[in-house]
Amino acid sequence: MRIIDDGPGVPPEIQGRIFDPFFTTKGVGEGTGLGLDIVRRLLQRHEGDISLESVPGHTEFQVRLQAEQ
Repeated sequence: MRIIDDGPGVPPEIQGRIFDPFFTTKGVGEGTGLGLDIVRRLLQRHEGDISLESVPGHTEFQVRLQAEQ
């Protein structure tokens, strides 16, 4: 599955940290920074993964899960 957005993008200097637990760009009290960490852990538990590619005007998260055989 791909989730695509045409907004300003995720700045390169934080792209490597967005899946880290408790990382947030929101102000104090506005977010826990756990959302993407939880998504990543759930996907890993099910042998899947999530990735990000982002430039201004095109941000894409790719979610991959194995097909049942």
